This record gives sequence, structure tokens and C-alpha cells, in this order.
Amino acid sequence: MEWFKFPDKRFAVNGLAWFEEEKPSLRRLPRRLKKGFRQPVWDLAQIPAGGRIRFKTDSLHVGIKAKCPDNLVMNHITRIGQSGFDIYVNDIFMGSTSPDEKGAIKAEWHIAENRAVREITINMPLYQTTKINYIGLDEAAIVEPSTPFAVDKPIVFYGSSITQGGCASTPGTTYQSFISRWLNADFINLGFSGNGMGELELARAINEIDASCIVLDYWANIKLGWEENLPIFTEELRRIHKNTPIVVVSPFYFCAENTGETISVKQRKAARAFVRAMNRQGDKNIYLFNALKGISADNAFGLVDGVHCNSLGFYFMAKAMAPCLRRILLTGLRP
Repeated sequence: MEWFKFPDKRFAVNGLAWFEEEKPSLRRLPRRLKKGFRQPVWDLAQIPAGGRIRFKTDSLHVGIKAKCPDNLVMNHITRIGQSGFDIYVNDIFMGSTSPDEKGAIKAEWHIAENRAVREITINMPLYQTTKINYIGLDEAAIVEPSTPFAVDKPIVFYGSSITQGGCASTPGTTYQSFISRWLNADFINLGFSGNGMGELELARAINEIDASCIVLDYWANIKLGWEENLPIFTEELRRIHKNTPIVVVSPFYFCAENTGETISVKQRKAARAFVRAMNRQGDKNIYLFNALKGISADNAFGLVDGVHCNSLGFYFMAKAMAPCLRRILLTGLRP
């Protein structure tokens, strides 16, 4: 196997909006804006959730060498989801890898039996900082750019730990990853675990991204402050993204609702009222997505702890949200 030092222009990086400015770092926000972010947000931005390496090759094997600080794992996610990588070949899952006891990652995936040019996507860790050192291919293998996405600009997702990917079992099974494969659309994950608080500094960072759509999925962290914050955060986005579609995601089912918890009910009402008010004021490019269509009491087994999605829960979410985004992005019709 021939090992190519990363980064290498032959291996495109998607999902990290400022990668060209920050490489080889895999951080999700630019260092020049660091002073504007709270420390927890900046720390979480060092994690490359949503980052992907994409290329085409006729190699029968694909390898990766990377390094994480450790191989510790939270109790509600897998080591692969938190700190590992997975690989998709022509959008079909073909394997995964996670760090050893010293945080070292090395994989050599056998992806095919016969030579043919195939689309490769390697998904990066959801909850761990990492450094990619090398990408490996068979000697003399062809390397070509990936086929362009059907949607010419990325979808930006802003939100909480759920948005970041907690708690998918593999990096490629967040709801954004499912949607990306199904719609052939790029995406940028700006989910910040426990810290999706609707801060204007994040809206201003999003305003630097030429987005096809902005999905606001931060209800889980801001609680009742969401009703007051939504107009402020959206107004800042509209300062630059004047006509970009904005999708406001209201809460899916939390198991606490079965014990009388009412915050999610209030948030759903607030989201619906806000979107309707914006529509009445003439903003026809803002939409509501009711996440109960994805996770309800009937399929709450898609939650690993009553709050965070497992991979099945993210699949439920993606199956419900993908038609909404398809209509907005690919047909121009209201969902």
C-alpha cells in the first residue's frame, strides 16, 4: 500500500467550512474568530464532526492513519462513533475503525475484488479531536475528484449535541449523513454539545458560509430561552442570507414528556408561531420541521438515553426530514 501524507489536494475535504484556511487542522470554526466564542464552543469546534474525505479511486484497498489523544469513550456512544472513522464506497457502508489504547488509528479496508473507479467517503469522528496523518491506496491506483453534489452549496446545520452526532454508533449514521447520501448534498455540522445557545457569534460565522439551506436545530440546549432567541438569531442570519431557506426544527419526543415535562410542548408552539409570523411578514423562505415526525413516543427506542439518538433514531429523523429538504432544495416547493 502507498501512503499519502494528509492533507493532499487529491483527497477533498468536505464538511469543514474553513478547512482551506485552517489545514491541516480539522477544526470546525476559524481561529481568527476565536475571541468571539465561549471556551466550550471553541473546544468543541476542534472536533471534526461532519468532516469527510471524498475522492474516486480504482484501488481495491483504502487505508487511513490518524491519532486521537486517547481512546476513552462516553457511556452512551460507541468508541467508533466518538473517536473513529468509517468508510462508504458508492454510498454503501464498508467498514469502520477506532483508536487503540494509545489513541493510534490505523485501518486498511478491503473495499472491492475487481478494479473499477468507485466513490469513496471517509467520515471523521463525532466527539473527539483527531489528526489525520496518511491516506493509503494500492500502488499505482487511480485517484480522481468525486462526482459533484447534486446541490451546489452545502446545507448548514446548527444545534446541540444531537446535531453534533450524539449518539450515533458510527460517524456516517448521523441524520445529516443519511440526508447527504440520499439527496447527494454536502453538509456542514455546527452542532456543539450542550452549547447550542443561539449566540450571535455563531450566526455571524454561519454568515460566512455560502449555504443552500440553514437548519436551526438548537432547541435542546436553550430550553425556554428559544422563543426569545429565535427572532434574534434569525434576524442576524437574514442580514447576509436574505433569501436562503431556513428550516426551524422543533423538538422531537423526549422521554421526560411522559412524566409531565412541558418544555418541549412550549417550544413546539413557539416555533410554529414564529415561522407563521415570519411568513405573514413576507419571509416565504423560512419553514418549520416538526421533529415529532421523526421521533415520537411510538419509536422512542431510537433514543439511547431518552434524549440522544442512536443510529436508528437518526435514521428515523433523516427519513422524516429528507423529503422536506428535497422539496426545498430540489423542487423549490414548500414542504
